[in-house]
Amino acid sequence: MAEHEVSRPKGAYDHRLKRLRDHGMKPEYRADEIEAHKNRIVECGWGRLIFGNTFSDPDDLISVLRDEQPDRRDIAFYVRDPHVLVGSAPQELFLDPSHTYRLDLATYRPARNRRKGFTVRRLASRRDAEAINVLYGSRNMVPVPLDFFWNQMDQREMTVLVAEEDETGEIVGTAMGINHDVATNGADKGASLWCLAVSPKARFPGIGEALVRRLAEQFKGRGIPYMDLSVMHDNTQAIALYEKLGFKRVPFFTVKMKNPINEALYAGPTVEEKLNPYATIILNEARRRGIRAEILDAEGGFFRLSYGGRSVRCRESLTDFTSGVAMSICDDKSVTQRVVSRAGLTIPRQILAGDAEETEAFLETHGSVVVKPARGEQGKGISIGLTELDEVQAAVEAARTFSNDVLIEECVTGDDLRLVVIDYKVVAAAIRRPAEIMGDGRNSVGDLIEAQSRRRAAATGGESRIPVDEETMRCLKSAGYDLNSVLPEGKSVQVRKTANLHTGGTIHDVTGETNYTLIDAAIRAARAIEIPVTGIDLMVPSHRGPDYWFIEANERPGLANHEPQPTAERFVDFLFPLSMPQSVRNALNRTGL
Repeated sequence: MAEHEVSRPKGAYDHRLKRLRDHGMKPEYRADEIEAHKNRIVECGWGRLIFGNTFSDPDDLISVLRDEQPDRRDIAFYVRDPHVLVGSAPQELFLDPSHTYRLDLATYRPARNRRKGFTVRRLASRRDAEAINVLYGSRNMVPVPLDFFWNQMDQREMTVLVAEEDETGEIVGTAMGINHDVATNGADKGASLWCLAVSPKARFPGIGEALVRRLAEQFKGRGIPYMDLSVMHDNTQAIALYEKLGFKRVPFFTVKMKNPINEALYAGPTVEEKLNPYATIILNEARRRGIRAEILDAEGGFFRLSYGGRSVRCRESLTDFTSGVAMSICDDKSVTQRVVSRAGLTIPRQILAGDAEETEAFLETHGSVVVKPARGEQGKGISIGLTELDEVQAAVEAARTFSNDVLIEECVTGDDLRLVVIDYKVVAAAIRRPAEIMGDGRNSVGDLIEAQSRRRAAATGGESRIPVDEETMRCLKSAGYDLNSVLPEGKSVQVRKTANLHTGGTIHDVTGETNYTLIDAAIRAARAIEIPVTGIDLMVPSHRGPDYWFIEANERPGLANHEPQPTAERFVDFLFPLSMPQSVRNALNRTGL
């Protein structure tokens, strides 16, 4: 608990007493008790929760807000007359475009059936804390210093919950609850919910609901009358959940400082036209630095960035700095293989489809093969793990709809590792896993695919969906199921072999754990192609080991969904080095990068 004490004449107590009555606080407080309840603040790690209803003087509240620390987000909640407060410092403060919702715990009823597949529990370890920050990063929330959870957090006033998958032990959700009675020394008798975050890779539905219910039941058990929360006005998915649980909107307001973290909330939309997440993440970073952005074609993701006399055209992460020759090399996968093979990278064997006898002999030699268009992207037309000649022939015909030339490649097994290379440095490494569904013993495979596809689309701005096509049907058939099958509870099935985000795959950051040999291979591949920005795909037995097979190079890698790695920041650094924050330039100079 942090407090901000301000000297005040004794005659001001009567005025504060009236304000306390107006906010439903105990009218029988003596002057010394009022002093103990005024100007209450809770340190939350990501910033401070400031109880605006305990401040009788707007100048005091403004003074506290001005004390906001760098890279933190303070929130002044329950601000009475927020228009007056903002009007007193319009260059510094803004009214947060959020709604306040309240759950009446006296009438709240717990859920009859508990969700299965995951467990909601309290934060218990440093691993939990690290996982919480990963979740915060995936939702563009402010991270919390890990020491805060152990050395500063008062567990009487603050509860941090995590949702853990029972099978994998992965932390897939978190929420924070504040006990106002403790935090304000009894000046406010309620509670509030903050920082609800669910992993976009979560396999089970209902995680957010379970976290909210757990906090509600905990506060209800302590005799707290209500639980409030603040939610952005346009977060329709979250609002639908809260209203389903019985939350009602109440007329309380939130005020924040104008800072880089909050910029999108008070500066208006980042772009006038709708762009996909891969263009948007770059434009948002450029805008934060004062770089001019001109949308050339929103649907195609084309834009121009200008700064300091330099102007660069981009299509998402593809720029004028990538040559036509480099693009041609990446465009034809057989050419890519030859170029990187001469640079010493390990590649799987492959042939060009066309000769029936050669195809049959290749299949007999390798047992299992991959069929893919020589030209194409986003995993379209790729079939993996084919073992029968008729399957190969059908897959070749399907792939020809995307490219006249089709490749047949030996099937190498392992994890799909994507390494994002910018300016010949690896800035992110991630394991990409194919789309899978988890059975619940009730819903059909088709319904499970549809539900999982909706969750993936919601988590990626519509970029990730599971197509129900011949490849999906083949994968289901090989596992012994079809769209009408009902999976047993807890049974997981991969419905695609490719791990591309666009076909429902998920991305798992492993940047700090990846073996240097793999990083070196990615850099050597980029230099061989002479492409400054690329996504190098390797198949690896383990990202911690040195073994790999080079699969392909992408001339337009998606920079979104690689949280917490600063892919967009490094991309804009590459285009406009002088726009780089001075602290980053100093760090790079010290390391010699």
